[in-house]
Amino acid sequence: MAPEDDYTAEPFVPVRGGLPALRRAAADCRGCPLHRDATRTVFGAGSAQARVMLVGEQPGDQEDQQGKPFVGPAGKLLDRALAEAGIDPGEAYVTNAVKHFKFTRAEPRKRRIHKAPNLREMSACSPWLAAELAVVEPELIVVLGATAGKALLGSSFRVGEVRGTVLEEEIHGRPERLVPTVHPSSVLRADDREGAYQGLVQDLRTAARVLSKDRSKD
Repeated sequence: MAPEDDYTAEPFVPVRGGLPALRRAAADCRGCPLHRDATRTVFGAGSAQARVMLVGEQPGDQEDQQGKPFVGPAGKLLDRALAEAGIDPGEAYVTNAVKHFKFTRAEPRKRRIHKAPNLREMSACSPWLAAELAVVEPELIVVLGATAGKALLGSSFRVGEVRGTVLEEEIHGRPERLVPTVHPSSVLRADDREGAYQGLVQDLRTAARVLSKDRSKD
């Protein structure tokens, strides 16, 4: 393993082959220490022709076990919110800023408790996200939560300041449009879950309107 300051997935990222090649290569990524405790790499899922890319934080416990992103309770809630907002979940590409599950345990064999990745780990994993963006070339990125926002837009990102708005930024050398919103897991933790859910749907409706305008221009 490289010194901590040199953590990066860059040497593991193939230069050609599309999403299948990226997914195969990511399975062997050793770009930072998170691979040591995680069960497997959880790469993005969806079509290379997807119009919208949804970027979350990292896999959770169920994602780590199944090897697919957003298959746990937060993923099910996200699918429902997308459909209600007018975005077909089956037409989206879903991924995370970090591809390995970071967790802690209170005791051995106890439930694994999610732990947010730090900026160094997000930076180490960023070549995978850059490669996904280069292949999919989405018309719009939906940023799910603060960690994804920091990974894409920098450490000063605050989801509460820009959620539900359309941002235009250069991301990994490409001009991108982004709609930030909260991570669906925060809805599950909210005291007013219904209010938080409706806020997520409202933000996703902004994304749906952007995609609808693009389609009308075609």
